[in-house]
Amino acid sequence: MISKQELLKLYNSDLDDLLKISSKYVKNEVEFCSLVNARNGKCSQNCKYCAQSSHYRTHIDSYPLIDVEKVKNAALEAKSHKASRFAVVTSGKTPDESDFDKIIEMIQEVNKIECIKSCASIGILNEEQAKKLAECGLTRFHHNINTARSYYPQVCTTHTFDDRVNTCKLVKKYGMELCCGVILGMGESVEQRVEMALELAQIQPDSIPINILMPIKETPFENYYNKIDEENILRTLAIFKIANPASVLRFCGGRMRLCEANQRKALKTCVEGIMVGNYLTTVGKSPDEDIKTVRELGKIIA
Repeated sequence: MISKQELLKLYNSDLDDLLKISSKYVKNEVEFCSLVNARNGKCSQNCKYCAQSSHYRTHIDSYPLIDVEKVKNAALEAKSHKASRFAVVTSGKTPDESDFDKIIEMIQEVNKIECIKSCASIGILNEEQAKKLAECGLTRFHHNINTARSYYPQVCTTHTFDDRVNTCKLVKKYGMELCCGVILGMGESVEQRVEMALELAQIQPDSIPINILMPIKETPFENYYNKIDEENILRTLAIFKIANPASVLRFCGGRMRLCEANQRKALKTCVEGIMVGNYLTTVGKSPDEDIKTVRELGKIIA
């Protein structure tokens, strides 16, 4: 594994040289995925970036678990936009036991759709839940580390970094693929961005979603818009790819903070996946725009 000192040196090197190195690990295809926000708001956790936390008055629309038919229709729409993976996402620290059977049913419906692989992002798992998800045929589970271990107490205090890592271990134990990434721009240092890259290299996720903080009014991070600029986003993406050459780096929430030219530069040199459409509580690009961009770059949609 590459050392922290080596990654820090690369991070601070000439940007074009850095991107040239990371581009050596990038395939000529881009994978599209999408999601449905199946339960929104009223989360018990105090993650300082999150619009869905009940600790902050963000005035979002909260709603309980949606119908299975709505999930199926959203997955079919995602397929029409070239997505090959579709995630069922719910708010909350852990899956509600009263809802778990319905979530299983949602996953099974997604699995029936040809050319779509199921994914779920439903919080911190226990062993029995991980086992049941694997048994129902879930292909991939998404659970971010969000930030570096050393910075985690500045982001959330209602659960720990190890709680998240333990869920990642359970996902892999039961043979599911793992999607595990971060949120950039929450006040972390350059050194902590390098730490994130190395922590992910130890976890070895199949996919690394990269989110860039979109500050939400009435959250503790509402004024954190200037904690990272476009150049440092690109530097971080390159470092993540160099440290995790076998993982697919994926543009997710907040990528619209990058100008079009830098989004394209990232897709050429570091990023191999895009979450298309809108995100949980923020707006993305139209899928047609992403399809056009990938084709103009001479890449294949996986």
